Parts: sequence; structure tokens; C-alpha cells
Amino acid sequence: MGHFAIVAGQIFNGFSVGSILLLIALGLALSFGLMNVINMAHGEMLMVGGYLSYLACKIVHGPMSLLFAFLFAFVGSALLGALLEVTIIRWLYGRPLDTLLATWGVSLILQQGARSLFGPIGVEVVAPAWLDGAVSFNHGFLAGLSMPYVRIFIIVVTVVVLGLLTLFIARTRWGLYLRAVHQDREMAQALGVNTKLVDLLVFSVGTGVAGLAGAALALIAPVTPTVGQNYIVYAFLVVIVGGLGSLFGTTLAALFVGLISSAVQMFTSVSLADVFLLVLVIVFIQFRPRGIIFARSRNMKEA
Repeated sequence: MGHFAIVAGQIFNGFSVGSILLLIALGLALSFGLMNVINMAHGEMLMVGGYLSYLACKIVHGPMSLLFAFLFAFVGSALLGALLEVTIIRWLYGRPLDTLLATWGVSLILQQGARSLFGPIGVEVVAPAWLDGAVSFNHGFLAGLSMPYVRIFIIVVTVVVLGLLTLFIARTRWGLYLRAVHQDREMAQALGVNTKLVDLLVFSVGTGVAGLAGAALALIAPVTPTVGQNYIVYAFLVVIVGGLGSLFGTTLAALFVGLISSAVQMFTSVSLADVFLLVLVIVFIQFRPRGIIFARSRNMKEA
């Protein structure tokens, strides 16, 4: 494999990692960026989505099993998120430290629940036959480069989810309510917007998207009770670097983190790459403490 093929392969890996981080961070951008809720159980929603896709593939077989698995993961995680919002989060709005501790406790309960149900060993979701294989280059300066179908599929899923979420926020009535609550909660409430229902919808959609991320991740890695902990820190980094309340900033930050991580791993180990990335983010925040793109709102000013 030539140098161009190696570089192109790392760029592709960067986009692949970035797409998974983006799927995870999109849900967090809604709950943390728009609602100021520090949901430490967000990683466990990813884990729940992975296990639900595993169960779905056990029940449904055939070419459409993957579509059912993704739908099952989204709906199941969204319903669990709705239950969490109604029973815990709703009573802790405006108390970020209490929210952090409460959701951290929920994450531990979910991890132990998964460990009791599925065991400590990870379970694997077998990708359907139409995702076997890869796009390979045998000639030219990219000779030797191979891009697996399954990773291309995850990138496509991420683009579709990002597009649907953007349309939902920008073009639907509920998206209008969401933006109004984000800009000025009291004024939106005074104008008749049911802010509690908006909060419930936003939090549920956020956890549902995290479940989708878990279903996508299950195609390339085993699902374990602690798989969410491996990604929650990266997801928070992406949201903070992207800028609170900005989906476009979150997208840029996810690609930035994915590409930088893949590039550094060319020259060193994964652990050192993580350290380098963390130092780079800390330096970046010193110059742009509000992230790449900052969405102004009264809620953010009060926060």
C-alpha cells in the first residue's frame, strides 16, 4: 500500500469514527446543549440501543432485519429516555449537579441491569450479507485501499439522521417550539407553548438517537454493559468543542475529533492519541471557550 492509500485510509477511518461520535453527540447536543441537562446516562442509552438491536436481529431474520433493529433501538431508547425524563430529569431542571449525580446513578443501574441480563461478555450483531465486502482499489495511487461497506453504511445513516434532525428542528412546528424554548423559556411558556411536553420530546429524541448510535456501533464492535462509558467522554468533548446548542458546530467538532484521532494514531498508540486529543481540546477551549459555533439564547446567558 502506498503513502496516498495509507493517508486516504486514515481519512476514511476518521470520517467513520467521526460519524459514530456525531450520532452519539447529536442526542447529547439536544439534552446538554439545548436543555442544559448533564445526562451521564447518555452513554447507557447507546448501550441499550446496541442490546435492543441485538435482540431485534435474534427475532427478525432476512435482509430487512437491520432496518427493524435500528427502528427497535430508536423507539426503545426513546421510550426509556421518556421514562427517565418524567420520573427524574423533570424534577431536577435548573439543578445541574443534582442532575449529574442522579443520571450517574441511573447509568450504574443500567450497567448492572445489562450485566445481569446479558452477562459481562459482549454480544455481537452480525451484519446482513449485503453489508459484507468492501470498496477496494487495486490500481493507481490508491492501490491497496479498502473501505468496508458496513462503515460506509454507518456514514450514510449518520448523514440521514443529521438531515432528518435538521429538518425536524428547522421545518416542523415542534422544531419551532424547541427553538422558542431554547431561546427564551419563560416567553415561550407565556405564549402558550407546553414547555414540559417540548422537554419530554427533546429528551426522548436525544436518547432515541443515542440508541441508533448503539445499533450502528453494534455492527462493528461487541456490545458490552460498559460500552457507553467508552464514548460518553468523547461525546461531551464534541458537544463542548462544537458549541452548546449548535448542531452544525457539533457536526464539525465530531469530524474534527475523528480525523485528529485517526491521524495521530498513525504515529502513536490509541492511549497517547487520546491524551493528545484531550490536550488539544483544552488548548482550543482556552481560545474559544464557547466552541466553534455559539448559538446565543437567554438560557445560555443565564447558564
